[in-house]
Amino acid sequence: MSKAIFITGTDTDVGKTHVAMGLIRALRESGHDAIGMKPVECGGNTDSTALHEASRRADLTLSDVNPVSFPQPLAPAAMKADERVSFSALKSAADKLCGRADFVVIEGAGGWLVPVDGERSMEDLAIALGYPVLIVSANRLGVLNHTLLTLRAIEAAGLTCTGVYLNTIPGQSDLSSESNAGVLRSQLPALPVFDNDLAALTEFLLKPNRVDSPT
Repeated sequence: MSKAIFITGTDTDVGKTHVAMGLIRALRESGHDAIGMKPVECGGNTDSTALHEASRRADLTLSDVNPVSFPQPLAPAAMKADERVSFSALKSAADKLCGRADFVVIEGAGGWLVPVDGERSMEDLAIALGYPVLIVSANRLGVLNHTLLTLRAIEAAGLTCTGVYLNTIPGQSDLSSESNAGVLRSQLPALPVFDNDLAALTEFLLKPNRVDSPT
């Protein structure tokens, strides 16, 4: 089985897709057959298309990458409040991708607790999938609180957080951007914090036993 990781964000528009694409490309450049997946996407297929293109696999369809899609840029629950999204089907789809590649980069939608339907959130989907989680955080004022809250929720859910990726978004840097990585490292001494460094993240994830194989 391949390795897999679930990417969550501290919020929407923190750069999850940018990091997922970069990670897929870096893994492929290092000689590993990496592909992307976005189980649920809202507002069209822009993110899924980007992951599909980064995967560079002729046998991989957009439906493989994105099994559930909603047209409006709203939380899934706003459009599917009375109907449950099949997590078992998404788990099956993810496992099939894991059987077709060396590494699968799975991107969540929005933040950790975004409602997926009337009863469950993105956290519940991550639990159903069962993969280690990478937090992507926008490197700007507020990131410390958002990251620590997200990490606490992941740990409370019984999942493994494999690291934090501080993403520098052009035009959104501020005074805190220079110190955020250092503060997070002091607060989280046992957890790797990657300061806008895809090469370091890729190297870390490829180390033996750093990311568990899917169960």
